[in-house]
Amino acid sequence: MVSMTQQPHQHAFNPYTENGGTILAIAGADFTVIAGDTRQSEGYSIQTRYAPKVFKLTDKAVLAVNGFAADGNMFVKKVKQRLEWYKHAHAKDMPIRSIARLIQTMLYARRFFPYYVYNILGGIEEDGTGAVYSFDPVGSYEREACRAAGAAQSLVQPFLDNQIYFKNQTPAPGTVFPQHLPLETVLSIVIDSFTGATERHIEVGDGLEMYVTLSPSSPAVGFLQSQRGVQEVTAATGGERVFIIRRDLKKD
Repeated sequence: MVSMTQQPHQHAFNPYTENGGTILAIAGADFTVIAGDTRQSEGYSIQTRYAPKVFKLTDKAVLAVNGFAADGNMFVKKVKQRLEWYKHAHAKDMPIRSIARLIQTMLYARRFFPYYVYNILGGIEEDGTGAVYSFDPVGSYEREACRAAGAAQSLVQPFLDNQIYFKNQTPAPGTVFPQHLPLETVLSIVIDSFTGATERHIEVGDGLEMYVTLSPSSPAVGFLQSQRGVQEVTAATGGERVFIIRRDLKKD
């Protein structure tokens, strides 16, 4: 017999979960670096040590997704499908600013039952400059020079603000801060960002994947090819080039 003083229990269905990890992107003068760690977790449990969060869409665009892993994987699949339809219809890849608007439309269409993912789109614009677009789960987006998202966003974003935007820094007398940093410096900042995040967050770790998109005229190709662990994943010749660099992170 149920006591009359017993409190009622509320039964609720939550279709979402948080799977940890961190992503970031930094735009340069003629390149963009998009990176993410490979750990997928839930609470204190590591579900897998290799779950990629960064995906190549075209030779001009790379998409990083973070949040609910199932929604993220499904959303990437649907974006790739739409881009394939576009290429069949127009015999060319969709420009990155058009991909950004496409993603905004797809996210906003699901605003009443949204994809629980934070997206960062990086790549090369039609004028050859690097570009980063960041999105919230219901489609609000903007173009930025750098953006971080995920479990360690509160650690990584202030670091990027300081190193990329030079906030809270004063230039030496007679000098000015550069508008864009070289690729070598940006890669070092990305690695330092994830190394620091791994030390302070249990949701971040295991491996690091960095995608680098280069404009056709970028002189950084030689530097990239001299680095260890570099693999070129460009689909077509004569245009933008895409490389992936992998590094190990702490596994504890």
